[in-house]
Amino acid sequence: MITQEDLEYLGAKISFIPKLAKEEMDIFLNQTSPVKFHKDAIIYNNSTECLGVLIIKKGTLRAHMLSEQGKDITLYRLSDGDVCVLSASCVLKNITFDVNIQAESDTEAYLIKSCAFQKLMEHNIYVENFSYRTTIDRFSDVMWTMEQILFMSFDKRLAVFLLDESLKHKQDVIPLTHAQIAKYIGSAREVVSRMLKHFEEDGIVSLTRGGIEILDKKKLKSII
Repeated sequence: MITQEDLEYLGAKISFIPKLAKEEMDIFLNQTSPVKFHKDAIIYNNSTECLGVLIIKKGTLRAHMLSEQGKDITLYRLSDGDVCVLSASCVLKNITFDVNIQAESDTEAYLIKSCAFQKLMEHNIYVENFSYRTTIDRFSDVMWTMEQILFMSFDKRLAVFLLDESLKHKQDVIPLTHAQIAKYIGSAREVVSRMLKHFEEDGIVSLTRGGIEILDKKKLKSII
């Protein structure tokens, strides 16, 4: 069960809540619950049952695909306040590709069970609009990832990633290893390390044991 505090949080993140009729609100309240996932846990993939819609309260989830050769491509990452609908892909028409959703850190979230979400979608246009609008937002993230991989040179991809992470963490020190960065941008660790070394030689970044510090954002932006 969710508390009044939980409902207030969800109300700030989910636009359809004020549009629910009393019977629909009862379904929502009875079929929504707090959940926790440990770091590295696989939350959803093509071999698990349809989970439901997740609203992240605290933590980070990563949606990614694996090729037959084992190459890992990060499609997008979700953090505090974001909504994950692909974990309820069974209720969304024409979603046919296999995606894995993994907890990157210990994560607290709210889960709307798939059966309840499907029922709400069928009877409330605001819930349906919310689900498809959120799906479109995630699809835009996927297309941006594919555009970078297919059409952008690696130095530009890495520069974009570093600037995005700096904005996300609200600091110039990015606490990620070279292997983690490679996983996020779909490359090899050796390639990432080599390019970061070039950035360091140009005075753009400083490489430390704890991560990467951006020294010159103007130079970094000029690469893009």
